[in-house]
Amino acid sequence: MTNVPPTPSGLRGAVDLSSLVDRAQRPAAPAAPAPGAPQGATAGAAPSTTELAVPSLVLDVTDQTFQDVLELSSVVPVIVDIWAEWCGPCKQLSPILEQLTAEYDGRVVLAKVDADTNPQLVQAFQAQSIPTVAAVIGGRPLGLFVGALPEAQVRDVFEQVVAAAEQNGVTGRVRVDGQSGDVAAEPRGEPEPEPLPPHHQAAYDAIERGDYAAAVQEYKTAIAQDPNDQMAVAGLAQVSLLDRLSGRTADEVRTAAAAAPQDLEAQLAVADLDVSGGHVEDAFGRLLDLVPTVFGAEREALRVRLVEYFELIGVDDPRVVVARRRLANALY
Repeated sequence: MTNVPPTPSGLRGAVDLSSLVDRAQRPAAPAAPAPGAPQGATAGAAPSTTELAVPSLVLDVTDQTFQDVLELSSVVPVIVDIWAEWCGPCKQLSPILEQLTAEYDGRVVLAKVDADTNPQLVQAFQAQSIPTVAAVIGGRPLGLFVGALPEAQVRDVFEQVVAAAEQNGVTGRVRVDGQSGDVAAEPRGEPEPEPLPPHHQAAYDAIERGDYAAAVQEYKTAIAQDPNDQMAVAGLAQVSLLDRLSGRTADEVRTAAAAAPQDLEAQLAVADLDVSGGHVEDAFGRLLDLVPTVFGAEREALRVRLVEYFELIGVDDPRVVVARRRLANALY
């Protein structure tokens, strides 16, 4: 399946949900992988024809309620969308995921996980950049892709997930509670997104291609034309972060930071990694602790990076309000 960089190291098939669920409660694993199936898919299970009632085809789940998803995944495959309110690509991808879920007419369920409020799931799925999309089939996780993909590629991913589920014997169906028969093929109700301004669309297209430098230039052009374009400011902050992380693995970044706690570039890089994975407070704390210890150009680099994070997360976010106050106290 296609991944948009930066791809977390070892995402596929390496998710560990043991901290969230008792493995003894999971369905027994089928014996052997099916030829040609996505990694994590196995064959040999008896087909399931169960039909369950669910409140919606699109479920908002949390660290505390994810057990329900694990149980549901023994009936139908569950697509997991790890997103955040401040994430621009997430807002492009989510309507596609919801529409395709509806089209599968009860054979797939979409579980949405807010990265900012569910750190256990972010860690369990190794979601070091968002959006991160995974699946759970028969209680077992399967990494799919990172970043916003075009609809055609997402559709192909859904087809592979359903095929993997069938090879695992997960062939049930769900219906929306209160409905009889088939589930109506309708999305959860979010309106069709409005067309993006030209430079925003060009930046988004560049991100899809993995050309972060081009996206940076498009957002800078949008800001030059309208300095009050906050969407462009936030987009620039996000794509700059993606550009800095591109081609680097989480292990590489964290090892370098641990080996050199006073190395500014190493600490900036691991803060980027924390923000991309939704660990916002960790990133803020790491950089704010450094501010009083450096001066001149290094202190300015910390200030600029923190301000960039503030724009990315949202100036009204309570974590940003606290961090901004602490930064002001450290600087002045």
